[in-house]
Amino acid sequence: MSGSKAPPPVTPDGRYIVVRGRLWRRADPSLSEERRAELVAELMHARRAVRDAADDAQKRAARARVHAAKVALGERGPVWWDDGAPDLNRHMARNTPYAAWHASLAGSSEHA
Repeated sequence: MSGSKAPPPVTPDGRYIVVRGRLWRRADPSLSEERRAELVAELMHARRAVRDAADDAQKRAARARVHAAKVALGERGPVWWDDGAPDLNRHMARNTPYAAWHASLAGSSEHA
């Protein structure tokens, strides 16, 4: 598809993507493609429910669904890797062990 944006860079270990210099945890790669697609569909549905909520109670319920989908995907909650490495989700890449790798992404729009 022409005009589409390039995907965000992925850390060498595959744990995070980098958006505007910030690390965001990726989905658990052990999920089947079918299960991942189901969870992404639920996440998108829940995000639309947040947008369309008529009151605070509906918005809270929809946000809880967003959170549950992200936990099920592995993007929040317990980490999906088992080597004891810390979770650096939402950290600025420049302040993490990924700093040198991130700095090497010459010309990247993610470079801050």
